[in-house]
Amino acid sequence: MELPPSLPIFRKVHFYNYLFLLLSLVVFLITYSSYLLPSSPSVTSLANLIWPNPKSSKKNKDYKLPPFAIGEGEKDCNLFNGKWIWDESNRPLYNESECPYLLPQVTCQEHGRPDKDYLYWRWQPNDCLIPRFNASLMLENLRGKRMMFVGDSLNRGQFTSMVCLLHKIVPNDAKSLDKVDSFTIFTAKDYNATIEFYWAPFLLESNADSPGKHRVPDRIVRKNSIDTHGKYWKGVDILVFNTYIWWMSGRTFKILNGTFDDDNIKDIEDVPTNDAYRMGMKNLLRWINKNMDPKRNRVFFTSMSPSHAWSKEWGGDPNGNCYNETKMIEDPNYWGSDSRKSIMQVIKEEFSKSKVPITFLNITQLSMPRRDAHTSIYKERWGPLSPQEKANPSSYADCIHWCLPGLQDVWNELLYAKLLYP
Repeated sequence: MELPPSLPIFRKVHFYNYLFLLLSLVVFLITYSSYLLPSSPSVTSLANLIWPNPKSSKKNKDYKLPPFAIGEGEKDCNLFNGKWIWDESNRPLYNESECPYLLPQVTCQEHGRPDKDYLYWRWQPNDCLIPRFNASLMLENLRGKRMMFVGDSLNRGQFTSMVCLLHKIVPNDAKSLDKVDSFTIFTAKDYNATIEFYWAPFLLESNADSPGKHRVPDRIVRKNSIDTHGKYWKGVDILVFNTYIWWMSGRTFKILNGTFDDDNIKDIEDVPTNDAYRMGMKNLLRWINKNMDPKRNRVFFTSMSPSHAWSKEWGGDPNGNCYNETKMIEDPNYWGSDSRKSIMQVIKEEFSKSKVPITFLNITQLSMPRRDAHTSIYKERWGPLSPQEKANPSSYADCIHWCLPGLQDVWNELLYAKLLYP
């Protein structure tokens, strides 16, 4: 029996219907994949109430891209409001074993951490996308330049993360890492570029300035002493500052009016911590306005990194902390008491007076849920454990620093976005 002449046409119609449905499904999955994948609740940064997303100036026809920028970011996009998306396909950005520059204080897998979920979370802003980190593009933009992270061990972690993100495209015989006094310097020889870290936990001169021996019973900062360290930052093209946790030793802080060279240091006063911190920020701004050229330089400041020392604050064990925490805090508005909003206010008030633009990396709220990402007990320790510590691991858990790879790689993705696509 012959088929009716209309049947081939009928089959073609069905084929195109199926093709249309298939393409529609693909478009739907691409568009809404972030909603279908596991994710954290959306975070609208509480810090933005203090430090709102700056209004875009790109409507001005005379607007010029700042140094190192290669394009404009998405209009009215706040990279720091968003949620965490589970992404096994693209996380982590490198493996622990692939980066020889990781310090034993951050290599959690090497030191026996049994879980890996903390590695697979990607930050997704609500209204835009973070540009994919491109090591070749970053190094090309750093050709012939110096990039320096200045601050404490948390900034050293971000520096190390940046080195790990970049080094894999540089041949072994064309890169080096050198430590000299307060400096740690990674050199990409073919690019004539350096990524550096400079230890200065207060930015100002202090009695904790030794990179290897900085554990002191009473922290003291010398008043108006930014130039003690600042003389080593001159000539740097991109500066990334941080300072917070070292100031948080109480409600007052010891400020030295004399010098550490005096035989008998006596001229010390206790001032409210916020006032001491404000003095530090005023000093920093004075140095930036004097030494940084907005036509040639870029300046960044990373906000306070949250710690998770008291699990009772998120409804956990009254005596616990980040130890054994493998999941994020679910409350999108959680804000730990260790992160003082009054300090955020000081930063806003002082930075608003700067003549040189300072890009504020507002990582505090997005990092706040990440109780799961700390090094905890999975790191090299300075000394042997006592019997009491062995019996109670939470007593020596580090709930300040972060595993690498991990959260600080996200901070550098945001830094990369703000540097190249402001």
